[in-house]
Amino acid sequence: MSAQAHISVLLKETVAALAPRDGGVYLDVTLGLGGHAEAILDASGPTGRLLGVDRDPRALEQARERLARFGQRVTLVEGHYSDVRGHAEATDHLPADGLVADLGVSSIQLDHAERGFSFQKKGPIDMRMGPSVGETAADLLERLDLSGLTEILRDLGEIPNARQLADAILRARDAGRLESTADLAKVVAERSKIRPGKIHPATLVFQALRIAVNRELEELDTLLGVLPDLLRPGGRAAIISFHSLEDRRVKQAFRDPELDPALAQYPVERPQGPFESLSKKPITASEEELAQNPRARSAKLRVATRRAS
Repeated sequence: MSAQAHISVLLKETVAALAPRDGGVYLDVTLGLGGHAEAILDASGPTGRLLGVDRDPRALEQARERLARFGQRVTLVEGHYSDVRGHAEATDHLPADGLVADLGVSSIQLDHAERGFSFQKKGPIDMRMGPSVGETAADLLERLDLSGLTEILRDLGEIPNARQLADAILRARDAGRLESTADLAKVVAERSKIRPGKIHPATLVFQALRIAVNRELEELDTLLGVLPDLLRPGGRAAIISFHSLEDRRVKQAFRDPELDPALAQYPVERPQGPFESLSKKPITASEEELAQNPRARSAKLRVATRRAS
């Protein structure tokens, strides 16, 4: 799929939430194929600047071509979004007026079988967002024991029969029947207690392994921890998540600290957090968008503004 054919999730809603302005500074920490970045740069012209970060060199190559018309207004960096503070400091993009993070897997990853993200396409069990760095999902499965794989499937996939499914996967591995994503999907389908329907039984297993391989929750926790330092007062953060493990973290980061229940009986003033959420509920895709892009069905956008210190 070309950069131009790529459909960015919740594009209009994200740009509206960030309200880009001429002269603003913006961070797209999960650049992908550059759809959100392009819309932000268009809306912040003629002098707004954007730093785009992505760990996938193939995505960066296509995004660079797509965004070439913006010239020096755009800076692209290969790296993890957990390191965005260092990248932003090094390229003079702090403090920022807005930040967007689309935590989903990009089309360039899903649509290419050799990346190993999709159970619908036969390929190696890889799942690395950076295609040449680190441990693959196959490597992970090779070294895990029953307890370790059960924990990943239970905690990262929220799978009800995690132990039984982990046992079946490891038995297939030991028997030499786990050579491809198709093999893994077949084992899961045979042993899963998830009824086929809107979600394929293998979806949650592939999700859990992908999160583990790419350390996605650790990446997100690090980003949320430094987020107050990235934005100027009044700056906005827009984060799109695709499953409850991510959404809960974002919701918590954007929410004011709760009073300690032990102090509830005392007249203690509620402390304010660094962010003010701009919507009580997450923003989801419209029926029109879902008709054009079914992958948006699980997307949730949360937006918050940085309070003055």
